[in-house]
Amino acid sequence: MLGLNGGRSNYHTPCGSVYACDDTDNYWSLYGRSMASDYWGTELAYIDMGRMHRAGGTTRAYGLNLSLVGKVPIAQSLGLFGKVGALYGHTRTSTAAGADIAGGSDNGFGLSLGVGLSWDFSPKVAAVLEWDHYNFHFRSGRDQVHATSIGLQYKF
Repeated sequence: MLGLNGGRSNYHTPCGSVYACDDTDNYWSLYGRSMASDYWGTELAYIDMGRMHRAGGTTRAYGLNLSLVGKVPIAQSLGLFGKVGALYGHTRTSTAAGADIAGGSDNGFGLSLGVGLSWDFSPKVAAVLEWDHYNFHFRSGRDQVHATSIGLQYKF
């Protein structure tokens, strides 16, 4: 199955005390999921959390995520799923002069969690509503970024 989700990200990183802060942006993910049974599978995703405006500059986070997926049916075409996985993320922070947060790039592994609803409106296509939690490495430390999204999945 291939999927594409889009929505909003919410950065939970410190803004600093000198400049204004905007901690939300657009989020998207492109993923492939392989279900070993009706209940268990794996997912590999590229995620992009968009940009956060802070410290007179911007912060960007993106990466690759590998998750174990569990799914249970709620009704005939409605399912509840959960994910737990590992994220390899890259972050980049630019700051203005006098900012009181660290700028620069960082990479690293972090935990990812997700939960969502899927609605199979045809044998090949499903719609999803999803909430995800990612733990990224920033130059200022490890912080969380959350995402709420809707998407489409194509089953082949």
